[in-house]
Amino acid sequence: MLRVDPLRNPEPLIRRVYGYVAYRIGDGPDAEDLTSETFVRALRYRKSFDPQKGEPLAWLIGIARRLIEGRPPTLELAIEVPEQTDAGDLEEVTLRRLALSAAVSQLEPRDRDLIALRYGADLTARQIAEELDLKTNAVEVALHRALGRLRATIGEPGDPPVRKEGTAR
Repeated sequence: MLRVDPLRNPEPLIRRVYGYVAYRIGDGPDAEDLTSETFVRALRYRKSFDPQKGEPLAWLIGIARRLIEGRPPTLELAIEVPEQTDAGDLEEVTLRRLALSAAVSQLEPRDRDLIALRYGADLTARQIAEELDLKTNAVEVALHRALGRLRATIGEPGDPPVRKEGTAR
């Protein structure tokens, strides 16, 4: 039987795994280390990858999730600040991102994980459903509710849309 190499095109996978990890534990060296450890384990256990069970990204996110769950819960969510802004905008953006970071850290672990999978790893509801062994509709509802709780925590109206499979960003 011909084996599929789940790491044959690693660059886009690295970005998406890092995005997920950064959403969960914060941006920077810790996220870089955990992303690296994810790929070290993936290389070590690449023969265990089964394309019948899902895509390489889902397999890698699963490895990253287990690594995160094994870490002490002392790290907070850090959100990337845009590079080019004027001083007034930078202060406003920083304050909003700090408020968002604090609000996300107050959510239940499942809500934080759903938001990280959706917005950090840029997975669709269908991909999240496959990763968590849930129905797509259940993921969409859970994401909607998690975003509602996040919105209530930060006190802002509006709800970022949950992207459905096949729709543009």
